Amino acid sequence: MTATFERASLRRARPAGAALAWAIALALPAPAALAGAAGADADWTTAAGTNQGTRYSKLADITPSNAATLVEEFSFATGVKASHQGQPLVVGGRMYIVTPWPNRLIALDLANPGVTLWTYDPKPSEFSRGIACCDVVNRGAAYADGKVIYATLDGNVVAVDAVTGKRVWKRRLGDMSLGETLTGAPIVVKDKVIVGNAGGELGVRGWVQALDLKTGKPAWKAYNTGPDADVKIGAGFKAYYAKDRGTDLGATTWPDRMWEQGGSTSWAWLTYDPGLDLLYYGTGNPGVWNPDMRPGDNKWGASIFARRPSTGEAVWAYQLTPHDGWDFDAVNESIVADMTIDGRPRKVIVHFNKNGFAYTMDRATGEVINANKFGEVTWADHVDLGTGVPAVNPGMDTHQGTVTKGICPSPLGVKDFEPASYSPATGLFYVPAINFCVNFEPLKAFYLAGTPFWGADFDFVPGSGNKLGELVAWDAKTGKRAWSIDEPLPLYAGTLATAGNLVFYGTLDRWFKAVNATTGEVVFKKQLECGVVGNPISYAGPDGRQRVAVYTGVGWLAGGFSGGPCPALQTESEDKLASPTARAAARLKASPQATAAATSGMVHVFKLP
Repeated sequence: MTATFERASLRRARPAGAALAWAIALALPAPAALAGAAGADADWTTAAGTNQGTRYSKLADITPSNAATLVEEFSFATGVKASHQGQPLVVGGRMYIVTPWPNRLIALDLANPGVTLWTYDPKPSEFSRGIACCDVVNRGAAYADGKVIYATLDGNVVAVDAVTGKRVWKRRLGDMSLGETLTGAPIVVKDKVIVGNAGGELGVRGWVQALDLKTGKPAWKAYNTGPDADVKIGAGFKAYYAKDRGTDLGATTWPDRMWEQGGSTSWAWLTYDPGLDLLYYGTGNPGVWNPDMRPGDNKWGASIFARRPSTGEAVWAYQLTPHDGWDFDAVNESIVADMTIDGRPRKVIVHFNKNGFAYTMDRATGEVINANKFGEVTWADHVDLGTGVPAVNPGMDTHQGTVTKGICPSPLGVKDFEPASYSPATGLFYVPAINFCVNFEPLKAFYLAGTPFWGADFDFVPGSGNKLGELVAWDAKTGKRAWSIDEPLPLYAGTLATAGNLVFYGTLDRWFKAVNATTGEVVFKKQLECGVVGNPISYAGPDGRQRVAVYTGVGWLAGGFSGGPCPALQTESEDKLASPTARAAARLKASPQATAAATSGMVHVFKLP
């Protein structure tokens, strides 16, 4: 029987119950000690499982031959009705859940499924809910040095003692008066906690910052736009492509100091290569969306940076979409992998960009080894490997006063923030994909700090093929698909690859699935109470056996249209919906597959019988 629990702190706790929970928390061994005893593969200690971003579990109890027998061990309600886009952590017999706003951190005792050990409430500012661009989301936490570290929507980073639930330190980084929020998961590299900001649609200026792990004191800050000194580009910076070389390109490729409101925020994922000691992350679209208001390449929007995590100094950068006029953020994860390409061992990062191209890049130099379409793409024909520049198709540039029709992909991208996974066993990447195109019209916009600085109107149009989503298995060595699975709705949830030759993922129409990683055959599926935009993880339970866990709770789909935690059961007449995202939402809501009970976000845990 499946046990379902609600978060205890949502109702008044009896003193005896609270005392018992506190006693249990203190009596259990520290997470670090348990993690060391069980082995690193038993836990899930950072957003992507490892800092390399692979989302790959070495646990192999669950396989294609037995996955059909999976049962739900327990589920736990977070008490928050919003988009649950992250994933829990598991360390030493505890599960740590970070909710969307109000960003509570909940510790569960996995030896007693569903029992809450403690809840930390950071009490974030109510004001942050009003300035968040695209729902009040949180994409997860990291564990290090006995602490759980995460960001809150109102611009703070907090470190919480993993045993007691007491705050160790708190540091404000975001300026809400400018529209800054924090939604991404931090990464811990050695003694640094590194995180980026959000708020590009409000005209903020993108940055990443590093804090001291023990104290939370600021270590360095690097902007993504502006003069070289602000971007931390110095003598050691060596861009691979000529277009990315020059002095102060983060300022001179913008008009009239527009880089000060140039967006290019780093609101999603960061990865790290310990061998090269390089931090990798991407930047969002340059703001404002209207490209006629910002002639030039607009560096370093829609770019990937490689930096030294100790100092923040930039080693190389590559702009994927110069003068982005389509909202093609480059914030998606850059997965660190080693592979043989054309008979030559290569150290690469693999990046599935919103613009629809999958980039396999030399992670030491920034060279693009191959770049190929992994979904429907009409805006560009190819990426020139000699220059690194995409070849924009005639008529696909966007300009104020003109509606450009049939742009594929839409601002949702072929892939958005939902993370891919990589299996070194199969050599394949497993990519959640979206199949929307768009009719796009740039508009004049005016900047007022802390308010939307958008500058566009658009209508989503379903892509070809009678599908709105796909799971794509991608061979980065060749730049080709291995197999794919059509989905009726966009895939807004991440994937998990395991040593058991499985890939797990969830869907908006409430399915949680496992497929054979080699063939794509569906070997398990269960329909949950709510749609999935969270990312599956795997860990070893107290009995040493493999578990798989995933969040449910949809909230705002595709950054702007609200359906509660699940797509709404009713629809509205499209002519009554003012925003293009709301009109797209209505189409999704009208789908018979997109129906679910409006419940709290939850975590669901599965195991073999």
